[in-house]
Amino acid sequence: MKKFLVLTAVGKDRPGIVKALSEIIDDAGASIDESRMSVLGGEFAVILLVSGESQWVDALEQRIPDIEEQTELTIHARRTEAKPGDLKGLPYSVTVVSMDHPGIVHSVTAFFGNRKINIEELSTRTYAAAHTGTPMFALDMTVNIPGDIRMSQLRQDFVEFCDAFYIDATLEPLT
Repeated sequence: MKKFLVLTAVGKDRPGIVKALSEIIDDAGASIDESRMSVLGGEFAVILLVSGESQWVDALEQRIPDIEEQTELTIHARRTEAKPGDLKGLPYSVTVVSMDHPGIVHSVTAFFGNRKINIEELSTRTYAAAHTGTPMFALDMTVNIPGDIRMSQLRQDFVEFCDAFYIDATLEPLT
């Protein structure tokens, strides 16, 4: 029977972390199904969906303290199930660019959350604008829009929302 385990890990960034983690998982007889990895400040952060036969995933989970010591990462493990294949809705990409100021992530996610639109992925970054050095903010997100939402109304509401918060944004179907 196939089991699934979500692993989150954080630790000081250095070369070889991904190699070490993937080797440990492979040696355990499990597979990495999905992953997100990033360097945040001086820290490396990773989220992995690991799957495998029950005995291999159980053994991997029991080895977490040893893996933490070996990799110098703080690791949290949580059991999960396979993602349901019958999610109803349309996947859309949302991009946002704005001068950086507090509350952008909350405002944008509240816009979609208040409409019962599921956010499936989200990433943000800050950077200095070319020539002026103005602090800028960018957000990329994937949402799953339920079939009962009228896209024309959602687009109109989103444009009004963006105008009110001085945000440049797009809302486009994923292809």
